[in-house]
Amino acid sequence: MAQRRPLVAVVYDRGSASPLHIVEGLEVLGDVVLVLCPSPHSDEVAPLAEELAPVVRLDPADPDATAARLRELAPDAILTFSESRLPETAALAARLSLPFHSPATVELLRDKYAQRTRLRERGVEGVRSFLLRQAGDWPAALSAVGLPAVLKPARGEGSRSTHLVTDASRGAELAARLLSGGAAAGDAEDGPGESALVLEEYLRGRDCGPFGDHVSVESAVTGGRVSHWAVTGKFPLAPPFRETGHLRPAPLEEAEREQVLGLVSGALRALEVTTGVTHTEIKLTPDGPRIIEVNGRLGGFQVQLAHLSGDFDAVTLAGRVALGEDVSRLRAPDGPVVFTRSVPSPAGGGTFLGMRGLREALAVDGVVGVVARHAPGTVLPAGVDTGELAWVEGRVADHGAMFEAVERALQALSFTFAGPGGAPETVSAAPAAGPVPAR
Repeated sequence: MAQRRPLVAVVYDRGSASPLHIVEGLEVLGDVVLVLCPSPHSDEVAPLAEELAPVVRLDPADPDATAARLRELAPDAILTFSESRLPETAALAARLSLPFHSPATVELLRDKYAQRTRLRERGVEGVRSFLLRQAGDWPAALSAVGLPAVLKPARGEGSRSTHLVTDASRGAELAARLLSGGAAAGDAEDGPGESALVLEEYLRGRDCGPFGDHVSVESAVTGGRVSHWAVTGKFPLAPPFRETGHLRPAPLEEAEREQVLGLVSGALRALEVTTGVTHTEIKLTPDGPRIIEVNGRLGGFQVQLAHLSGDFDAVTLAGRVALGEDVSRLRAPDGPVVFTRSVPSPAGGGTFLGMRGLREALAVDGVVGVVARHAPGTVLPAGVDTGELAWVEGRVADHGAMFEAVERALQALSFTFAGPGGAPETVSAAPAAGPVPAR
C-alpha cells in the first residue's frame, strides 16, 4: 500500500505568494488544500485555485464548520502567506491542534502598538510609541513620543496610511483625518479610515548610500528554535515609506550582521514565536540596528529572490517549517547578487494605459525579467502605501553591476497613465533610479 503523502492546508488571500507558487512549492512535500478566504482577490483567483488543488471555503461566521471540513481531510500542517489572514490561520490551527503562531502571538505580530509594548517590556527595544483611538489623543501622543515621528495604522501592511510627521499641527490634522476616514490635506487618498493609529519615534537611518538604510531578516522557527536563512538588503525608500526593491546579499559588515541577527532572535523570543516563518524589518541607525516591525509570514519578493539565487524555494521552506522539519542549516548564498527593483505606482492614482521599453530593458546585461504588474485599463488607487507598476529582476556578479543594470533598465522603461483629470501622461522610470556607485 502506498504511503499517504502529507497534506498541507494553506489559508489563502492576497499575500507574498500566488496560488501557483504555493502549489508548486509545496507539492514536493505533499498534497495541498487551499482554504480560500472571502475577498474580491480570492474570488478573482478562485477558478485558478480550483484547477490547482482542492479548495475549502472559509466561513467567517462559522469557523467551527470550516475546521470540521478540514478535520475530515486531516491536514498535517497549516500556514498562510497573507498578513491579513494570520488570525484566521491561528484560529484554525488551534482548532485542529496543528503547530502555528498562537492567537496571542498573532495579536502581537499584527498590532503594532502591542508589539512595541511587548518588546519594551521584555527589554528588547525601547522605541517610544503611543496608541491613538480618537483625534483627541493627539496631544498626549505628541507629549509621549515627540517629533519627528511616524504615524501609522495600529494594524496594517504595505505602508498603508503611513506618514512622517515633523509638524505638530500637521500631525493633528493627519490623525483626525485618518481616524475619520478622510484623506489628509495635500495627500493622496489613504483609504476608508483607520480604527486606531500608532505614533512612534522616528528611527533616523545612517548613511548607507546608495543602498537603503534598512534590511529585513528572514527567519524560521521550529519548536521554538530560531534560525535565520537570509538577510535582505533594500533599495532606498520612495517618500514617505514606500519600498522600491530588494536585494541579496545585504551589504552588511559581519559585526553589524551579527548585531542584526541577535536583535531579531531576541524579538522572536519576546513575541513567543514557536513555529512559523517571520519577516523582520530593521532600521540601520548611527547607534546600531533598531526594529521597525516583526511580521509573522514570508516576506514580499522572497519567492522571487530565492528563485533568482537558485538556492531553494521559499514556499517549500515555509512548508517544511509548518511540517515541523529542521531547516536551521538552510542559508541563502552569498553570491551572486540578485535583485528585484520596482517602479512605484503614482501616489495620486489614475488609470494605467501601458508600458514601453520592455524589449530594451530585457536586453540589459544582468536583467533576467521585467514583470508588468497591471493590465492596461487598470484603475490604480491613490495612496501612500507600497504598490508597483512593474519590477525588474536580475542576477549579477556584484553590487556595482546591479546598480548599473538597474539604471539602464529603468532608463529604458516608461509608463503611461491617465491621472485624476483624465489627460494621459507618460513618466520615465529613470528618475527613481539611485546613483551608480563606483565599482
